[in-house]
Amino acid sequence: MKRILALTVAFLLVASTAFAADIDLAKKSTIESILQAGKLRVGFESGYMPFEMTDTKGEFVGFDIDMAKEMAKAMGVEFEPVNTAWDGIIPALLTNKFDIIMSGMTVTQERNLKINFADPYIIVGQTIILSPSVKDEVKSYRDLNDPKYIVTSKLGTTGEQSVKRMIPKCTYKSFETEQEAALEVLNGKAQAFVYDLPYCVVFMAQQGASGGLILLDKPFTYEPLAWAINKGDPDFMNWLNNFLLQLKNDGRYDMIYNKWIKSTDWIKEVQQ
Repeated sequence: MKRILALTVAFLLVASTAFAADIDLAKKSTIESILQAGKLRVGFESGYMPFEMTDTKGEFVGFDIDMAKEMAKAMGVEFEPVNTAWDGIIPALLTNKFDIIMSGMTVTQERNLKINFADPYIIVGQTIILSPSVKDEVKSYRDLNDPKYIVTSKLGTTGEQSVKRMIPKCTYKSFETEQEAALEVLNGKAQAFVYDLPYCVVFMAQQGASGGLILLDKPFTYEPLAWAINKGDPDFMNWLNNFLLQLKNDGRYDMIYNKWIKSTDWIKEVQQ
């Protein structure tokens, strides 16, 4: 009997300690700091169409921006945009410059070592914008695997990673922005630009026709995009995944998707 009593007491002590630890962890959650501050600080890099851009009024707009505003509304706090250079966006999250990354970020194992990702909110893949000078030679990404072809993409992106991994023999040129990289093809200085399908569709709608460019619109990679947060925050992660599930099932997600992904009506409102 004493043995059973001792085991029971020991179990209760362990359970009590675990419960206290859970409470402490919850108090440290980013959710608590967001609610206390009354604002959701969202990190992104403006310029990735159609996810985050600057319109002609100087305001941030796009797919991710609308999602972030819905998130802030659901939390009952203000939305605070934090425009951040892409190459420093993960370090900025780690040093608490903002609460979450919502910037069309692809889930990769390398990134996942430093940060945690919520469930993917959209699936994209790498596609190719071609110069008309090679339309008869290049039918897929495999055909670009030759030093005679100059291929461009943006520095530090999965577009760049895909080029280096899947067509390593091409002559690769990296640029600070997507637009610079795509314009190399438009201006006849490169044969191909590799980037996410949504951006390539938008660029073609804006400038593709004038230069006779060709879009190979079948993605040759699988890339889930997701929101990123700091590690060790299960409460925030749980909230985000439940929020996304609700968003996708009450019509709000479809409304945002149709506005920014299916339509290009917004292009005239964005700064060039």
